Amino acid sequence: MEEAPIADVRALPGIRYVDAGELTKLVAPPYDVIPEAQVARYQSLSPHNVIRLIRPGSDYEGAARILSSWLDEGVLRQDAPSMYVHEVEVAPGRTRRDLIAALRLEPYDRGIVLPHERTHRGPKEDRLALMRATKASLEPLWFVYDAHGTRVGDLLTEAAAGHPIAGFADADGMPQRLWRVVQGRITDELAAALASLPVLIADGHHRYETTLAYSEEVGGSADAASRFTLALLTDIGDPGLEVLPTHRVMKAGIAVTGGEPAGSLEETLAAIKGRVAAGVYREGRFQVLPLEGDMAVVELHRQVIDNILGRRSAEDFLLYTRDAEEAVRWVDEGVGVSAFFLDAPDLRQVLKLAQEGKTLPQKSTYFHPKPPSGMVIHRLDANRTL
Repeated sequence: MEEAPIADVRALPGIRYVDAGELTKLVAPPYDVIPEAQVARYQSLSPHNVIRLIRPGSDYEGAARILSSWLDEGVLRQDAPSMYVHEVEVAPGRTRRDLIAALRLEPYDRGIVLPHERTHRGPKEDRLALMRATKASLEPLWFVYDAHGTRVGDLLTEAAAGHPIAGFADADGMPQRLWRVVQGRITDELAAALASLPVLIADGHHRYETTLAYSEEVGGSADAASRFTLALLTDIGDPGLEVLPTHRVMKAGIAVTGGEPAGSLEETLAAIKGRVAAGVYREGRFQVLPLEGDMAVVELHRQVIDNILGRRSAEDFLLYTRDAEEAVRWVDEGVGVSAFFLDAPDLRQVLKLAQEGKTLPQKSTYFHPKPPSGMVIHRLDANRTL
């Protein structure tokens, strides 16, 4: 009888900055949320800011040389096998707690690591070139899981009871703390508690698929470090986990009919909260459009956007923003003809659909705040086992 697949979470010999007290100047947001105009800002914070590794332009070999030189010079060092607990204060008195560990790379069809959004080719080619040069997972991929009924929360609390190894702020000034949990009882119990849980990719679909492709390319034994990605894992029940909606602006297309009139943007956003519905703005008028089905973003595309566009690609005709006022402004300025507003998605519904093998339209979720890059690096070494 075939064994049930499990999520394989392990301690790793993480690579970290030696001067943990300077992390505020050394970390940066994930590579794909940094506008090109902001790259110089992070470079100016420190000659050792992680931006030089994660955003090297096309100089991938240059990033590899920098990584090697920082290790040789003692800017970075490698820990003994460990997991890490990361905490971010998202608002006064409200925190989110994450686990940083190695997660075995699994094809989606095994049902252990679950995607929820479609991906495109370009970003994967860039990240694969960087990975081939540096042979490293330079920033964590973000996953969520449902810890209800497990001891994960208690174990993370126990792991974070001592003094953190670093306290710092991210690019938005949010306070962060990091604890190191040396391989032992707590890491073993965390691995066992997480083993029966499917994990959903929250942020990093492109990078996950890239790392999986790289792992298959370089090979290694079943326990080789190259078979694992650097993962940051968060319980979907964590009170500090925020998921923001992403609104759509269509650059062309006919008007939508059958909605309920609404008097303002505020009224529209309030009316769609908790409903399978979307707000619409066109030609100075707002309406609320009820949708049939379980999840608004899926049904908006299936029932409305796909019907308007026909065979044309949605990605050629859609703009995205998390700022509803910006979406209205784009329509008023003629950048688009219609704006569609969505409520934040229900994460348990996203996980349920992912377990059923269903993917959502691109940019269906926006997890916030993003974990900074530069806390831990993982060597994708085919000759070292975890």
